[in-house]
Amino acid sequence: MTDVRLAWIDYVLMAIYFAFVIGIGVALKRFMRSSTDYFLSGRAIPAWVAGLAFISANLGAQEVIGMGASGAKYGIATSHFYWIGAIPAMVFVGVFMMPFYYGSRARSVPEYLKLRFDEKTRALNAISFAVMTVFSSGVSLYAMGKLFRLLLGWDEDASMLVAAGIVLAYIFLGGLTSAIYNEVLQFFLIVFGFLPLVLLGLKDVGGWEGLQARLMTHSVTQGYAPTAYTQSWAFMGDATRNPVGVEWFGLAMGLGFVLSFGYWCTDFLVVQRAMAADSMTAARRTPLIAAIPKMLFPFLVILPGMIALTVEPRREATSAAAVARVGIIPAKTTDAGEVLRDTNARPVIDYDLATPAMLAHYLPAGLLGLGLTALLASFMSGMAGNVTAFNTVWTYDIYQSYFKRDASDAHYLWMGRAATVGGIALSVATAYVAAAFNNIMDVLQLVFAFVNAPLFATFLLGMFWKRATGHGAFWGLVAGTLAAAFHHGISLPEGATVGVKGGFFGVLLSPYRSELAQTFWTAIIAWTVCFIVTIAVSLATKPRPDEELTGLVYALTPKPTEEASFWQRPGTLAVVVLSGTLLLNLIFF
Repeated sequence: MTDVRLAWIDYVLMAIYFAFVIGIGVALKRFMRSSTDYFLSGRAIPAWVAGLAFISANLGAQEVIGMGASGAKYGIATSHFYWIGAIPAMVFVGVFMMPFYYGSRARSVPEYLKLRFDEKTRALNAISFAVMTVFSSGVSLYAMGKLFRLLLGWDEDASMLVAAGIVLAYIFLGGLTSAIYNEVLQFFLIVFGFLPLVLLGLKDVGGWEGLQARLMTHSVTQGYAPTAYTQSWAFMGDATRNPVGVEWFGLAMGLGFVLSFGYWCTDFLVVQRAMAADSMTAARRTPLIAAIPKMLFPFLVILPGMIALTVEPRREATSAAAVARVGIIPAKTTDAGEVLRDTNARPVIDYDLATPAMLAHYLPAGLLGLGLTALLASFMSGMAGNVTAFNTVWTYDIYQSYFKRDASDAHYLWMGRAATVGGIALSVATAYVAAAFNNIMDVLQLVFAFVNAPLFATFLLGMFWKRATGHGAFWGLVAGTLAAAFHHGISLPEGATVGVKGGFFGVLLSPYRSELAQTFWTAIIAWTVCFIVTIAVSLATKPRPDEELTGLVYALTPKPTEEASFWQRPGTLAVVVLSGTLLLNLIFF
C-alpha cells in the first residue's frame, strides 16, 4: 500500500482543510472571555449545530476505520452498533435524561454525580472518565499515524505529532466552540468524502446483490452459512453460527442495553455537546437530530469493509502481508516483516486497513485527496471531542475541586488551555497501546465495558430511584469496575494470547468466539454487579431528603413544557427515529 502516490490536487485539498480548521480556532479566540465560553460554548449553540457536533464527536477515526474493520470482520452484523447499539439510547438520553443534565445546570457529568450523590462519587467518575478520554483520543491518533504510514509511507511518529499539533492549535485557541464548529465541517467532509468510495465499490461488485453473492463464498470459507455476513439477526440464535460469536441475548443485553446506554447516556464527550445548546428544548432535540444521520451511517462506514473482503487486488503480492491478505486487506506483520499468526497458526488479518485499502484501490487523484481529508476530519473530530471533554472534567471536577478551589475565572480558563496541552501529550503516549489490537473498535468497546457499563447502572438508579445514596453509588461503581476487571482477567477470546486481551488471572472460562463477545459479557457483568451493590448499600445507608433531590430525580422533577411546534417536539422526533430504526432492522434481518 505504500506505493500510493498523491497528486498535487490531493495535497492542496488537505492543506486547505488544515488551514480552515486552524482558522476557525483563530477566529473564535477573541470570544473566549470566560471559562464558560471555553468549556461550554456559553450555552449558546443552536440545536441543529449541537446535533451535528453530537454525532461528529462520536464519528472519530475509530468510527470510520473501526467500523470498516468490523464490517470486514463481522459483516452486516456490525450495524447492530447503530440500530440497537446507538439509536434507542440516543432517544432515551434526549427524552428522559437531558432534562436532568441541562436542568441541573451542572457543567459536566461528574458534577451532576456530585449534585445527585456526593463528592467521592464525582471524584471516582472524573478520574476514570479522564483516563478513558485520553485513551480514546490515543486510539484516534494511532489510527491516523498508521494510516499515513501505510498509505503514504510517511513516518508514523511524525505523522501523529503533526496531526496532534493541529488539533491542539484549534482547541487551545477556540475551546469547545471551535471543536463544535469544526465538527460540523468534519461531518459534511466525512459524508462527501466517503460517499464516492461506497458508490464506486458497490458499482464494481454489482450492487448489494453482487456483494451478497461474493460474500457467500467468504462466509462458507469461514465456516458459516452463506448469508451469515449479510443478515444481521438471522443467525443470532447460536453464537457459533455468526461472525460476531455472540448469541442474541449477549448482543441485546451487552451491546444494546449496557454498552449503548452506558456510552450515549453517560459519556460526557457527547453529552457536553447537548449541554452547550441554547435552551432545554434544543438540548433534548440534540441527540434526536443526531440520530437521523446516525441511522444511515452503516451504509457509509460498514459497507467499505465488507466490499474490501471481496475485491480482487490489482497488483501481484510483493510482501508477506499481501500474500496472506483476504480480498485487499493485508495481514498484520511483525517488525521483521513476517506475518503475525494467532495461537491456531492462522494469519492475523489487519482489519483496520480495510477502509484505507479501499481508498487506495478505488479513488483517483482529487477524489483520493477528498477521501483522505475525510479520514483526517474523522480523526480530528474524534480526538477533539475527547480532548475538550478531558480539559473540562480535569479543570472543573479535579483541579478546581481538589487543587485550587477559589481561584479566579481567568485562572481556570488558563488551566483549561494547559489541560488541553496535557491531554494531547497523554494521547500521544496512549496511542502506542492501541497497536496491540487488530481492530480498534474492539479495544474501545473494552474500555467502555470497564467505565461506562457500571456508570450507566449508577445513573439509572440515581435518576429514577430516589432511595439511591452516595455510598451506594460509590461502592457500586467500585464493585462494577472490579467485576469487569475480574471477568476480563479470567476469560480470553479464541486465538488470543494472555495479556491485554485477558486471561491474566488464569483462563477459567471457555474461550469466547470473538473479542466482542468477551467484551459484551464483561459489560453485562460490570453493570449487573454495580446495579446490585448500589441497591444493597443504598438500602443500608441513609437517603437524602426529597427536597434536596428536586431536579435530580425523575419522580421529584417537574416535566418540561413543550414550546416547539409538533414536528419539532422531542417526542415526535423520537417516534420518527425509532420507526426508521425498526424498519432498517427488518430489511436486513
